[in-house]
Amino acid sequence: MSDQRVKLEPSWKARVGDYLQCPEMQALATFLRAEKQAGKRIYPPGPEIFAAFEHTPFDAVRVVILGQDPYHGAGQAHGLCFSVRPGVRVPPSLDNIFKEIQRDLGIARPDHGCLTPWADRGVLLLNSVLTVEDGHAGAHQGKGWEGFTDAAINALNREREGLVFLLWGSYAQRKGQLIDTSRHCVLNSVHPSPLSAHRGFLGCGHFSAANRYLESRGHAPIDWSLPPRSALQGGFTPA
Repeated sequence: MSDQRVKLEPSWKARVGDYLQCPEMQALATFLRAEKQAGKRIYPPGPEIFAAFEHTPFDAVRVVILGQDPYHGAGQAHGLCFSVRPGVRVPPSLDNIFKEIQRDLGIARPDHGCLTPWADRGVLLLNSVLTVEDGHAGAHQGKGWEGFTDAAINALNREREGLVFLLWGSYAQRKGQLIDTSRHCVLNSVHPSPLSAHRGFLGCGHFSAANRYLESRGHAPIDWSLPPRSALQGGFTPA
């Protein structure tokens, strides 16, 4: 996978660009090319695979939310974990996230599921695996993306201090082994999926807890509200 072809945001390229040259990533690039040549549809579209890094440069990161892999339905994934484009039906896990924000902070649930404003405010919305095959959740797990996203988390852990990591579900929590809890705040919960949200995600208070931690270190809290869909469509284009 050539870093000349991948449009990675400069501050991230300086830290993980070299990883794109490793054999694991070269094998991943070969796999993705073969899948496309076989006529398989891959999400998100190529220009949006690295959207999380584009919207949240390295030094702008304040909170990290780790997802598993992109949504595998047509028109859903656009490079930010849990997020869908304006106008796309809000998936159940994201709906539970909005329910918890409303319960925790009193912020009304938005009329869309596009989380790009969060990303632009310093919330890195990073999936562990950055691509998926249409209709096949988890199809690209174990193909090489995990090492790349580990490298990104390692860079944050090493070079930054006072970040909040929201790890929901066992898959995300495995990444927690990379994080020094003496330097960063790690908040764990079950996944917001309808299958597990009632076992501890709903009621976890992670959004207010993240803001309390940031404020305790002299940083501004995250604005977890989202503008209405009409505002996004009027003056905003997802990456």
